[in-house]
Amino acid sequence: MKFWKMHGVGNDFIALDGERYDIKDYSEFAKKICHRHFGVGADGLLVAKKSDKADCEMIYYNSDGSRAKMCGNGLRCFSKFVYDKKIVDKDTFKVETLDGVKDIKLNLNSGKIESIKINMGKANFNPKSVPVKTDKDIFINEDIFVIDKDFKVSSLLVGVPHTIVFVDEIDKKEILKYGPEIEKSSIFPEKTNVNFVKIVDKENILVSTWERGCGYTLACGTGICASSAMAHYLNKISNKVKVKSEGGELLIEIIDEYIYMQGSAVKICEGILEV
Repeated sequence: MKFWKMHGVGNDFIALDGERYDIKDYSEFAKKICHRHFGVGADGLLVAKKSDKADCEMIYYNSDGSRAKMCGNGLRCFSKFVYDKKIVDKDTFKVETLDGVKDIKLNLNSGKIESIKINMGKANFNPKSVPVKTDKDIFINEDIFVIDKDFKVSSLLVGVPHTIVFVDEIDKKEILKYGPEIEKSSIFPEKTNVNFVKIVDKENILVSTWERGCGYTLACGTGICASSAMAHYLNKISNKVKVKSEGGELLIEIIDEYIYMQGSAVKICEGILEV
């Protein structure tokens, strides 16, 4: 089975052409191929399939075998994969996902992709959509107690559930300690991604994410989008912001409530998997 290994600002994926291979159980396959000792190793699996609604369909599974509706860094990598593999042959196209059809714009230089811009849609602040167990109409700056510490958290849906924690400094030890506990908190019936966000100024923020289904990752595309959307909603940033994570930088623009994500997608290598 031929595959590509790719990354988007450090968030790494295995990509393959789903029309070429008959995979019975994507969940089990994702757990095996994404395992960093017994497989190739990745945060998630990207599978390209034909679509009746768009130019192609992205099927995405986390490394723990769970299927996710959306993965921002994964979608950029997927877009590069289908373009370079000539599954699509244009620089503007549509990709079907479980979070709807997404518009893709490739920024090319001499036929090579320099960056990819994606309309990620609007943030959904309805707690029932996230979901969050609350009677409130919006879940912002709410107090929760985790292990031995109080946190103010804000939750929203950007393809998948996200919870934002604004901090003075990014502390990886705290993320590793509190991230998984917030993810599995009883107020989030479907669990949640947890983003720790430092506001540098109106045009720059830092984001570090504990991902639902993956654990700590070098970057989370939807997490960066969700963090920017929440910070913009609270008037902490302008409508155009550079977002740095441990793995790299993305540019986020919010226009008429739509979130536009722009960044790189890198092919690391290709290989043949023994199945």
